[in-house]
Amino acid sequence: MDKGSPIIRVVNLRKQYPEITAVDGISFEVYKGEIFGLLGPNGAGKTTTLEIIETLRPKSSGEVTVSGYSVDDNHNAIKQCIGVQLQAANYYPNLTLSQLLDLFAGLYNAEIDKTQILTLVGLQDRIKSKYKELSGGQKQRFSIATTLINKPEIVFLDEPTTGLDPQARRNLWELIQQIRSDGTTVVITTHYMDEAEELCDRVAIIEKGKIISLDTPSNLIDNLLASGFKRKEHIKNANLEDVFLSLTGHELREE
Repeated sequence: MDKGSPIIRVVNLRKQYPEITAVDGISFEVYKGEIFGLLGPNGAGKTTTLEIIETLRPKSSGEVTVSGYSVDDNHNAIKQCIGVQLQAANYYPNLTLSQLLDLFAGLYNAEIDKTQILTLVGLQDRIKSKYKELSGGQKQRFSIATTLINKPEIVFLDEPTTGLDPQARRNLWELIQQIRSDGTTVVITTHYMDEAEELCDRVAIIEKGKIISLDTPSNLIDNLLASGFKRKEHIKNANLEDVFLSLTGHELREE
């Protein structure tokens, strides 16, 4: 990848609360057109870092720029060039997908082709369905559709495949890769290491508010092997998820 100038730049970022340091002086850059992963256990500081970049939470110190805009004084400009995935609880369950898209478009003062947006995520046939009628995978795909309304330069996805079955999970991977192929930068958090290995160009591993490693998944694995690490048992060329998908198929099953 030709890195060029970073589209996100984080320098010595800190978030301090009276009882805890949530983010402890981290620095990293995200480049245009890449899928960048933030990995770490619960409470490591991933979500806090994302919310600061998204201008949803103030920082204690450090520098953060998004598409050339500082989070200190350019909140509106940043919000116009990013898309943020909401959690399922933030949608009105009795509204149709058409009504919800109108609502989000109004927030951005944007004119949209609702059928086109839903087609991008494979939900064009559910435009008149109520949100509460969707399956788990459909809800996740719709949440990603809402991030695309303002044609953002950067999309933030916070654990987008949690709770999904294998078909829906793989389908969402393909959708995320397509979004990147269309020129959008993707920043993702996930607890699934196979997901990060499959999707991410680079990952930052965060522990107790600090970045303890940042590299490509391949380099991180090679470095571990070079240190003498060996698994306790022979690793087969397939896993149980591969068996499951081979037996049941890759196609989505809508509830």
